[in-house]
Order: sequence, then C-alpha cells, then structure tokens
Amino acid sequence: MKTNLQKLCNQLGYSFNDIEHLNLALTHRSFGGSNNERLEFLGDSIVNFVIAEALYHQFTEAREGQLSRLRARLVKGVTLAELAREFELGDYLQLGSGELKSGGFRRDSILADAMEAVIGAIYIDGGMDICRERILIWYAERLRNLDLSDTQKDPKTLLQEYLQSRQQALPKYEVISVEGDAHDQTFTVECEIESLTSRPLGIGSSRRNAEQQAAKKALQALNVKK
Repeated sequence: MKTNLQKLCNQLGYSFNDIEHLNLALTHRSFGGSNNERLEFLGDSIVNFVIAEALYHQFTEAREGQLSRLRARLVKGVTLAELAREFELGDYLQLGSGELKSGGFRRDSILADAMEAVIGAIYIDGGMDICRERILIWYAERLRNLDLSDTQKDPKTLLQEYLQSRQQALPKYEVISVEGDAHDQTFTVECEIESLTSRPLGIGSSRRNAEQQAAKKALQALNVKK
C-alpha cells in the first residue's frame, strides 16, 4: 500500500491544510479506532447537492424526474467507485487485516464510501467553494456526455409499472447462484412472472445488476417497448 499522500493530493488537485483530514477519509472501519464513516456521511450529501445543482443549470428544460434519474446515475456507488479508481484510491486505503486479505481495496462499496469521505474531508479542510470546484472538475467529462435520453427508466421499474398497469402481480426475483470470491462475485437471478411460462435469468456482478438483467429479458419476453 502507498503511504505518500502527496501523490494522491496531486491527483485530486487539492493540497490539504491538515493532512489528517485526508488520512481519516482513507481509514476504513475495519482498521480500528477513528474511521471515515462520518466523513462519508457528509461527502454523500455534498456530492448529491453539487451534482443536482450542476444538472439543474445544465438541463434547463428537464423535469424533476429526469433530473433525479440523471443525478442517481452520477452519484451511485458504481460511478463513485470508478472515480476512486481513477485516483488509485484503493492503494491508499487503511484496512483491517480481514479486508486486506479479501481484497477490500478493490471492492466497489469500500471505494465508493472512501470517495465520499474524501469529498467530506475536502469540505472540512477547505470549505464549500473549493469542494464544489473539485467535484465539478472530476465529473466534467461525465456531465458533458449526458443527455436526456439517459433518463429512461431502468428495466425493473419499467417491468413493475407494466405489470401494475395491467393489474398483474409484481415480479418475484430469486437468487439461483452466487459464484466467486467475496470481492469478485457473479450473481444469477431468476425472474418469475405469472403471465410468463419461462423464468428469465439475469447474470451480474451484484444482485441488483442481475435483477436488472432478468427484468430486461422479461420485458423482451413480454414484448414491452421502452
């Protein structure tokens, strides 16, 4: 694990007045003692606000639901974990021995939480203006690449609304198998719908992703168009 935080500061584009704020942001609860959970809580609220504000000004004709879906896409765990990987954040995390052995520094949830904690740390150390500036720079390309077609509802939501509109029972999702190590699992999920004789299968790196894939196949089987 890397211990030189100056390189990370350079990658983040921010030099801390008190480097202990960054050190705390990188300390997972498994490490023992003070950890990054409180900073994570703060950073989660800040990134949601900053991205919401940016979307409000970027998409002046968008409806509330569209803005909400765009924001959800940008601040979800997978996106935050991608951002953390761009900064090689996993190399700087302080983890307990169990998390180290299981590859916690590669796990999306831990990386996403740490990214939020770093945002919280920058806010505490330098204030809201600099924190907003950093977030917008980090997200600049992602924001540029957005358009309102990205606000389409996800397959699970579409399937649920389709069935409800026809007064049919909601789909049931069942995990058929989970394969792989704890930090690199593959889920297989089955979707049961009363009006279908088959049970579409979805495969993904998380239960949620697998359920979305199963719902997508169910929509195809029902011939439902987005």
